[in-house]
Amino acid sequence: MRRLLAAALLVLAFGGGIYLLTSQGATTPASAATSPTPKKPAKGAGFFGIVPQTAVTEKDAEYMKAGGIEAIRSPLVWPGVQPTRRGPYNWAAFDPVVEEAARQGLSVLPFIVATPKWVAKKETTLPIQNARQRKAYVTFLRAVVERYGPGGQFWVEHSPAKIRAEQKKEKEGPDYELPGAKLKPIARPVPIKTWEIWNEANYFYFAYPVDPIAYAKLLKLSTPVIKRTEPGAKVILAGLFGRPTAGAKRGMPAAQFLERLYKVPGIKSYFDGVALHPYAIDSEELEEIVEEVHEVTVKAHDRVPLYITEMGWGSQNDFHIDAFEHGVQGQVEELKAAYKFLLENRIRLDLKQVDWFSWKDLPESCAFCDSVGFFKGNSTHFIPKPAWRAFVQITGGKPRP
Repeated sequence: MRRLLAAALLVLAFGGGIYLLTSQGATTPASAATSPTPKKPAKGAGFFGIVPQTAVTEKDAEYMKAGGIEAIRSPLVWPGVQPTRRGPYNWAAFDPVVEEAARQGLSVLPFIVATPKWVAKKETTLPIQNARQRKAYVTFLRAVVERYGPGGQFWVEHSPAKIRAEQKKEKEGPDYELPGAKLKPIARPVPIKTWEIWNEANYFYFAYPVDPIAYAKLLKLSTPVIKRTEPGAKVILAGLFGRPTAGAKRGMPAAQFLERLYKVPGIKSYFDGVALHPYAIDSEELEEIVEEVHEVTVKAHDRVPLYITEMGWGSQNDFHIDAFEHGVQGQVEELKAAYKFLLENRIRLDLKQVDWFSWKDLPESCAFCDSVGFFKGNSTHFIPKPAWRAFVQITGGKPRP
């Protein structure tokens, strides 16, 4: 089968800024052995996830819940939360994601990404180069876990008892507004317990220079502070992009990056899961990428869970322009084939979560982003594509609330 080089730009807007998530890949034919019958994970396992490109609304969360989605993967952009050294933390972009997810009983998997300009000149610089960078990063990470982890400030602010008390004070006290009185209560908190450290650390668009040793240092900074703040938390690797076409300091195949990461003494104790972005020309290549990464963990004698934190194909008919786009029916076929393989091999791979990119198309963005969603791009109406109904058949959900 003829193989093409591919490139995709994934666009996310957070904290008033636009963050371009870019991936490139090349492909080779192969096939992996599968177990005989696909078996769906139990409800509540958080297996079926989604990666929205834009803010999550109440209606979005309702559709997600109905469709069998149990997890939302979302960027927690450090410069968006902390744009200046001395300014207060700005949670305005991430709070709504956690809030709307919690109301529907959905978990949130955040990936910490980007370095503020007051810490380093470039957002792709891992904050490990000096004591000032390391201190700033650790302080930020601790604040994040303290806010969204079990018993965190976010959940305290949204507790029904806290809000009732503040509403009472507002009625009885002076004529001014108390911030908590305007919050909506969350009866059942869904605290964040799993944290993904960075995004595509093996690709220059997020980490430059690409360096497994540098990323190991970031892990060794991240995991202790997260687990000291919340002992039950889990830390997973940055979603590694399967096969970047860029080389040297700009890109490294996921399997090679992981292999070199394992050579760092004691590194296994600093992560609880491997995350992968097997963007591929088709489901056959996706299988190859997954098997390559799994083989690395086996050779490293590391029985570690796998998370697919991004995968997807577009529905436009410009395959020869963008190899990740296969047309409307092609999107359905690749989706079905990919989930079939992943479900059949879920136990063997110890696969915990699979996140489809993305929820809705994002018009006037990159060639890939504007057709990869389950719904045609519209902020108020839900116009499903055939891929949504195919996905719902896999999850056992419903196409609408």
